[in-house]
Amino acid sequence: MPTRRSLALALSLAIGSALLPAGTAVAAQALTTIPDAAIKVAESLRDGALKDDTGYRIVESLTTEVGPRMAGGPNDLRAVAWAEAKFKSLGFDRVYKEPVTFPKWERRSESAEVLGSYAQPLEITALGGSAGGDVRGEIVRFDSLQALQDAPESVVRGKIVFLDVSMEPYRDGRDYGKGSRARGAGPGAAATKGAIGYVMRSAGTDSHRFPHTGITRYPEGIKPIPAAALSTVDAEQLTRLLKRGPQQIRLQLDCGWNGTFTSYNVIGEITGSSKPNEVVVIGGHLDSWDLGTGAIDDGAGVAITMGAGALIGKLPKAPARTIRVIAFANEEQGLFGGKAYAQAHMADVKQHQIAAESDFGAGRIYAFMTSAPDYAKDAERRIAAVLKPLGIANKIGEGGPGPDISPFAEKGLAWASLSQDGTDYFDLHHTADDTLDKIDPSALAQNMAAYAVFAYLAAQADGDFGSAATTP
Repeated sequence: MPTRRSLALALSLAIGSALLPAGTAVAAQALTTIPDAAIKVAESLRDGALKDDTGYRIVESLTTEVGPRMAGGPNDLRAVAWAEAKFKSLGFDRVYKEPVTFPKWERRSESAEVLGSYAQPLEITALGGSAGGDVRGEIVRFDSLQALQDAPESVVRGKIVFLDVSMEPYRDGRDYGKGSRARGAGPGAAATKGAIGYVMRSAGTDSHRFPHTGITRYPEGIKPIPAAALSTVDAEQLTRLLKRGPQQIRLQLDCGWNGTFTSYNVIGEITGSSKPNEVVVIGGHLDSWDLGTGAIDDGAGVAITMGAGALIGKLPKAPARTIRVIAFANEEQGLFGGKAYAQAHMADVKQHQIAAESDFGAGRIYAFMTSAPDYAKDAERRIAAVLKPLGIANKIGEGGPGPDISPFAEKGLAWASLSQDGTDYFDLHHTADDTLDKIDPSALAQNMAAYAVFAYLAAQADGDFGSAATTP
């Protein structure tokens, strides 16, 4: 049965044709298809990937040999060297780097404590982008960002703001918006009203004493203040203390911006057999925060996509188009790697068949969709049919481009979404608890199988998925 969207497209084309002068030919958009032979190869690739531990060995190597990889930190360039060597050892035909320059933020030390009758330490971590400082002051608590933004300046000035916003776990991580806004906009809102410091309940769904870090920003012209995240249980402790009366805390942060740093997007390619200048892009981000070892965020994504590319590279014949796997630089502090890639490759957007990024942990993929136009929807459905035995449904109209893909997607790059189960993702996200033991090898293999199927079939498709430069 034709969809409403396809009927609308047909009507639009019919009306357009009627307005043309008699005898004018109208070129119909050719449908994008996937050959039956490619489907058979993809099914074999899928089944083999489920029994393959390449992905797990990659993430084990990265988290063990490099560990935490904060952008601009001491392990940043070690991670770049690791990625180059790993691509080569996995058999990628071409391995290269593209520079990415960004401001460098450093964390040196951090602590917080309740003062007075109920004196006790608090588990905190500085937010990325925070200013350093040693401040003492009375706490003023808000239970939403909107409440802070609406508060009179007189309520906030000279105090330390405590923003207590909780998150609930969902498979698609939908509640993260509340937590990320509290982290990203809260310190700036507090500083604008004259606060001397800022603490927040971590943007997480856990109940342990590991605070969650992450980037924050301050409005132009506003002097930054020290800003930190409390562990979720310490946030609850502080809320209970406030029920007993006014409380003061001391917040000591030694951190701040320190010049610029140049890292790299590291790229490995399996060269296409007949259309080598056209590429299917998959990848994850190489950097992590500094508290854990960056296993789920985003060592898993790097491993899933590196492993998928490596499995495709072992086929007797490479797909028509090139498989390009990107380990993006500095996603955590502002999508710097994704933005640099989009800028460097904007002129050849049409050479990019489609792109997908793995950056939501290592849970099983449960849904697949693309931004493909109607003429390529049948190709999307054929890919989805090969993914279905993995427990993956075709959810047309859901999902979106991954973080590092999004700057290029805004300029017209076609994208695919392979949605992972993130029910427990925000238990670990940006904490010291983001370590290798949290990864289920069988779930990682399911992810690798899905990415291998998607990338191979997209590379083998007859026709495109709609990449085209957008007009301003």
